[in-house]
Amino acid sequence: MHKGRLEAFSDAVIAIIMTVMVLELKAPKGTSLEGLEAAIPDLSLYLLSFVFLAIYWNNHHHMLQVAKHVNGAVLWANMHLLFWLSLIPFGTNWMGDSHLAHWPVAFYGFLLLMCGASYWILQFALVAANGRDSDFARALGSDFKGKASVGFYAVAIGLSWVNPVLSSLVFVLVACMWLVPDKRMERALNVHENNHRR
Repeated sequence: MHKGRLEAFSDAVIAIIMTVMVLELKAPKGTSLEGLEAAIPDLSLYLLSFVFLAIYWNNHHHMLQVAKHVNGAVLWANMHLLFWLSLIPFGTNWMGDSHLAHWPVAFYGFLLLMCGASYWILQFALVAANGRDSDFARALGSDFKGKASVGFYAVAIGLSWVNPVLSSLVFVLVACMWLVPDKRMERALNVHENNHRR
């Protein structure tokens, strides 16, 4: 099964999710800087969610570049990931409209937790499709950052009942952790390209 359609479909869905999210932003009331200042919390949440979607898109792209084979299980695992990503605009809106109330912040954390878990499932499906001794499986390694992220999301959900602002800062911490590019898949691609040149 060729992976090109999976990549193209995923790219299109993530692009639509990002578009929906920006369309949900409300323009400031009035024409003064005070109106823009009032929109800063919503713009900050939009930025956070946009960064998360960009991180998923980047890592998804690199992961599929290294993987050679996809099958039905991979297709469904990918749809599972896209389902949770598609709910990010909803969670972002609810959190912004509530001014960081407990339930919306906990729900946003739950969405991020499910995105992380579904990304793991997709990785496992790709390992099964490509083999445990494949370049993909070797590049994946222990996935420390992925495991740590899911742990941080769980902590943030618990913190949302104590201090929703602190919980939100945990989301920012995870996003910053992933802004440093994950080189595992890029290294595997470089090794593969160098082997082909010889």
